[in-house]
Amino acid sequence: MTRDFSTIIFDLGGVLIDWNPEYVYLKEFRGDRDKMNWFLNEICAWEWNANQDAGYPLAKATEERVAMFPQYEELIRMYYGRWEEMLGFTHDDTLKILEHLVNHPDYRVLALTNWSGETFPKAIAKFDWLQWFEGILVSGDEGMRKPFRDIYELMLSRYNINASEAVFIDDSIKNVDGCEVVGIKGIHFTGAQDLRKSLEDLGIRM
Repeated sequence: MTRDFSTIIFDLGGVLIDWNPEYVYLKEFRGDRDKMNWFLNEICAWEWNANQDAGYPLAKATEERVAMFPQYEELIRMYYGRWEEMLGFTHDDTLKILEHLVNHPDYRVLALTNWSGETFPKAIAKFDWLQWFEGILVSGDEGMRKPFRDIYELMLSRYNINASEAVFIDDSIKNVDGCEVVGIKGIHFTGAQDLRKSLEDLGIRM
């Protein structure tokens, strides 16, 4: 049975916004990508940052990490101290898709993002188009994050979304799998061209 979709939910980082610690650390490591990757895998690791995306205070997380690795104090403090420099550009091809959907009368368009509530206002200030969304659920403001079931359920309840009529777009396959647990149709984002085709294949008017 075909599904009629009325709600399109976008992830932000990796889908619409480029964010990468490399913009700070590659310079600090003088172009040595192996050393930079070691630091970002072992000291300021992805899972550490993900904890802040779930609402853990940035200052507390930083001090704890400095206490664990005092020899890297200066580099650790850069992670959130220079976070704005890690915030890159808009993925314009995806933005065109977003703009089309926002202006289409048949669709509601929202966003669900893993993002620290402390840093998200900087993104709001930089990217005017974030105002286009009917609503944005920010993990750090809620104390929960993708791919766990509770954040998708919160999204559905807060915005009165019927899961069977919703599509969620994310560049993380884990997050796509997470949304499908609650009945939302997931699209794994790999690029704007493939996204457009995936939406068309679902009967969404592009």
